[in-house]
Amino acid sequence: MTATEAIDQLRRIAFLLERARAETPRVRAFRRAAQTLAELPGEEFARRVGDGTLTELSGIGPSSAKVATEAYAGETAGYLARLEDEHGPLVAGGESLRAKLRGDLHTHSEWSDGGSPIEEMARTARDLGHEYVALTDHSPRLKVANGLSAERLRRQLEVVRELNAELAPFRILTGIEVDILEDGSLDQDPELLASLDVVVASVHSKLRMPAADMTPRMVAAIANPLVTVLGHCTGRLVTGGRGTRPESSFEADIVFEACRRFGVAVEINSRPERLDPPRRLLRQAVEQGCVFSIDTDAHAPGQLDWQPYGCARAQECEVPADRVINTLPADELLDRIRERRERRTARSSAG
Repeated sequence: MTATEAIDQLRRIAFLLERARAETPRVRAFRRAAQTLAELPGEEFARRVGDGTLTELSGIGPSSAKVATEAYAGETAGYLARLEDEHGPLVAGGESLRAKLRGDLHTHSEWSDGGSPIEEMARTARDLGHEYVALTDHSPRLKVANGLSAERLRRQLEVVRELNAELAPFRILTGIEVDILEDGSLDQDPELLASLDVVVASVHSKLRMPAADMTPRMVAAIANPLVTVLGHCTGRLVTGGRGTRPESSFEADIVFEACRRFGVAVEINSRPERLDPPRRLLRQAVEQGCVFSIDTDAHAPGQLDWQPYGCARAQECEVPADRVINTLPADELLDRIRERRERRTARSSAG
């Protein structure tokens, strides 16, 4: 008997805990236990289950040992069964829109402030039914999030190329969540940004800037031909461990008109502590003819299952499915992004 079933159950527990926003140490304990068992020879696993010494291994505590022992016996661990019962659908509504989504355009890995390797995030996205996921770790200025320098981002692109060869036909789209600097410029080398599939541009600093300054800052970024998505546009936090934070001030009609004109998707951020934009602004963006991207902003595998939050809000605010860009197959999405960049770059060059 191998440890495969025990590893799968431990990972499923961690996934459900992440999805329910459990405390990070609790989640990591189960992921660490799964990793310990993955590195353990099968015969040693069987022996330790038999003599009750799993807890002597680094990373295996009483709870994870009990899960592993029950899994070894061919059972669904009691703890996992309870979690499955407790964690049903996250929210009512948006199911038909969620079924149309082909991918997620805003996710993070352990390369910046996420908690898991790229491969684990990608495999989880695939298992959730996605055809693709965009890896959008932070840009260098966001040091608190271990933002990627140009050199580190280039190394990450090599890793993604290797994983895509292994995971095909599932695709990891190359990307970044790039900071919008105070003057509206982007926090990464333009030539490197141009090589990426997806660029999510977000404000992370000086969020209380007056609307008279924030509006042109955001519009300058939106007008950049390399930007694909405007991330969490108000920057608000409505709940969570970081406390609450009010919306940034900007002239929404001007910002959303820029998104419409330049073909930049307004992100419907599904993180429970963000749920950004607020309903009134989401409805306004719909009325102004914007396109959208429904993303999780996931920093852990279980958070990749948060899209229902965004889908429910999108349905409530009457967002048309044909204006959600991540309902498109990967090739069609990338063709659209590429054509837009070329068209916008040509116009910029022509003055």
